Amino acid sequence: MCGIVGFTGKREAAPVLLAGLKALEYRGYDSAGIAVLNDNNLTVCKTTERIKNLTEKTNGGKDIHGTTGIGHTRWATHGEPSDANSHPLLSDSGRIAVVHNGIIENYMEIKEFLQEKGVVFHSDTDTEVVAQLLGYYYRGDILDAVQKVLHRIEGSYGLGIICSEHPEQLIAARKDSPLVLGYGDGFNMMASD
Repeated sequence: MCGIVGFTGKREAAPVLLAGLKALEYRGYDSAGIAVLNDNNLTVCKTTERIKNLTEKTNGGKDIHGTTGIGHTRWATHGEPSDANSHPLLSDSGRIAVVHNGIIENYMEIKEFLQEKGVVFHSDTDTEVVAQLLGYYYRGDILDAVQKVLHRIEGSYGLGIICSEHPEQLIAARKDSPLVLGYGDGFNMMASD
């Protein structure tokens, strides 16, 4: 029962992401995490405990600065509950972070392809193939990389994607999974559960 949230705007993202994850607690979960962009730096914080613990680890989000970010609550479908399997998951370069609600049906095929290319995986999740495939295709144009990934993956999904080289951009994509976009005065949000 995964849930994802994303925010980009003029105010700090982490407190907004934590509030969004708190609203998703009803779904049940075994881990939670957030990734926030500050300039060209990506900060990730995860826990295999409750969102309350994630909130405490980040001082209510005050210790993680940046105005664009993504968050996730995870119910294990691939891989046991652990920090490595918790989302957000990163590309090998650490420049791209992904949260995912759904299932990537052809993840083993993609994982084997990327491993043949020398990509090292750090989790047992189907979501990491999305992050690693984005890293494989990324050549400075994150939207181009996303389009290539979406043509390659199979399954149902809601995705939230951020890239350290595009700090004010939040990308959302979906196929056969719910995804809500919110447009506000000075901010945009996305969510899927």
